[in-house]
Amino acid sequence: MKVIICGAGQVGWQIARHLSSENNDVTVVDNNPDLVRRATDTLDVQGLAGFAAYPEILDRAGARDADMIIAATFSDEVNMVTCQVAHSVFGVPRKIARLRSQSYLQSQYSDLYRRDHLPIDVVISPEQEVAEAVMNRIKSPSTFDTESFLGGSLQLLGIALDEDCPVLDTPLRQLSELFSTLRATVTGVRRESTLFVPEPGDQLFAHDQIYVMAHSEDVARTLEIFGKTAKPPERIVIIGGGNVGLTVARKLEAGTTRIRARVIDANLARAEKAADELERTIVLYGDGLDMEILREAGIERADVVLSLTDDDKVNMLASVRAKSVGAQMAISLVNAPTLVPLMEPLTIDAYVNPRATTVSSILRHIRHGRVRGVYSIGDAEAEVIEAQVLSTSSIAGKRLREVDFPEGAMVAAVQRGKKVFRPDGTTRIEEGDAIAIFALTADVPAVETLLQVSIDFF
Repeated sequence: MKVIICGAGQVGWQIARHLSSENNDVTVVDNNPDLVRRATDTLDVQGLAGFAAYPEILDRAGARDADMIIAATFSDEVNMVTCQVAHSVFGVPRKIARLRSQSYLQSQYSDLYRRDHLPIDVVISPEQEVAEAVMNRIKSPSTFDTESFLGGSLQLLGIALDEDCPVLDTPLRQLSELFSTLRATVTGVRRESTLFVPEPGDQLFAHDQIYVMAHSEDVARTLEIFGKTAKPPERIVIIGGGNVGLTVARKLEAGTTRIRARVIDANLARAEKAADELERTIVLYGDGLDMEILREAGIERADVVLSLTDDDKVNMLASVRAKSVGAQMAISLVNAPTLVPLMEPLTIDAYVNPRATTVSSILRHIRHGRVRGVYSIGDAEAEVIEAQVLSTSSIAGKRLREVDFPEGAMVAAVQRGKKVFRPDGTTRIEEGDAIAIFALTADVPAVETLLQVSIDFF
């Protein structure tokens, strides 16, 4: 498959990395030569410096025979025009655009993206995706990370084990025997800052951070087994009333559960806009780091504080301050992966990475080939890969024990038809199965090789 990726920032680079590793023909376009050079130096891709919306640039990038264009520059308008030029001039079959402005995303204007108007096949809204990721965190308040796979039937749960966890010092093999009907698998353990994929004989200890892949129907039971509660929060304080914060507040108001939410924003115009658009949510104008404002918002009684401003450091400091005066849980919006290791020492319970969320969403909409979704773990320490097993894949028709998976990878779940189950060594992987694999970053290339399909498939 021939793909042109417009925009070589973090999102474009990550998408290029995934697609080029699948033997796709990838060209990266950006008006910043340094970003293009970084992509071509580190990835098996071609690069072109120039403005993505210019027809001659797309022509030089190979748009005349491209199968797909992904417009992920920093400008909504450039992304939209790029898709229009790709369609009208070059007839590119599939066009994906990242659009940030909520003005372009209102439902009453959805006809704008029809093929006879502005032909964009898939519109990705980072703010909407991040808001959905935040809502997922709220649904599992006792986890530090969570994401859904296999059409929502499988849930990734990041769980920090406390001293009172009832299954400490128990070999994982024994846990599987004790809870034989539980559709959940411990796929990763972070111990003393090192993440590894556990063996059946490994035990769990206090202060371990574990990643569990659980069937959505077994999430509550899984959390209970590891000493956590699935009780949803009732009082939420949102620091930051921008696009993400406002979207989360709207979703909370639209939910069936009665939640008392309050929004704090230091920008008067944003605070007034939030107050106009929200019905039951109290909006406060002030600094989310100001203790007086936090107390006015009832932070000492808050079940969850969501720090959702556009400044990573403000989000982290606001979370720390909120927890210091009584907030039970803190979730921060953090763009920079280098800040992730600070989460634990700062007692921040969970975080959402907008770039990783956007990349996962875009990859999920690329249906050609085997990878349907990718989710990054921690500071790019590991990935959860959701993949379709195609007829030419080397693992099709084999039992798992017959497949030479690397030590740092594990098949956590298999979806066959509508059924999702936990596999063992005797499970035979069939063509058409969807599988979820937890893999350490160093072992991702080996996993991708096992899943490799013939280029003729495309």
